[in-house]
Amino acid sequence: MDEHKESLRVGAAVRRRRRSLELTLSAVAERSGLSVPFLSQVENERARPSRRSLEKVADALGTTAVELLAAADPARTVDLVRADDASVAEDGTDFVVRSLVRGHHQMHAQEFVGDHDPGREFQLRNDVLMHVTEGAVEVEAEGRAYRLDRGDTLYLTGGVRHRWRATVGDARVLVVAVAEHIDAVDEPGPK
Repeated sequence: MDEHKESLRVGAAVRRRRRSLELTLSAVAERSGLSVPFLSQVENERARPSRRSLEKVADALGTTAVELLAAADPARTVDLVRADDASVAEDGTDFVVRSLVRGHHQMHAQEFVGDHDPGREFQLRNDVLMHVTEGAVEVEAEGRAYRLDRGDTLYLTGGVRHRWRATVGDARVLVVAVAEHIDAVDEPGPK
């Protein structure tokens, strides 16, 4: 089975959960703030929800995104991601994000290369580990600044607001967290 089909399986888990609660799509749409057509596309595996949308659906269904993803993912014991076949996303600048774990698992890992928007603040529900493999970065967390050089690791507990920026060009940062983030798109807004 290809990776794209595997990533869409969350729709079946959403449908099973919704039906077990005897909820209509309209009820879930009302609770989540998402549209009925979008939820239908998710359940029928024609759309893949973003992390934010999946969390809204999970909240509406009285569960968590992690539980939905765990119910959706086929059992796998080994998954090798080689340097030349990992998915890469670029934001139009010199910044690149490389996923190091495919599919939906309990752990999520990405490699950030370059300098992203230093004003962007993150706050994840789950703990985060940041490890600098090249260059240096500065991380602001809990009102303090931490300089991380090559080989340094910073651990943040869930809920800590943080942001970071490269202080030495072409920094490479490995970020590992318990799954709550999936690469996807939000529900399309009004046109």
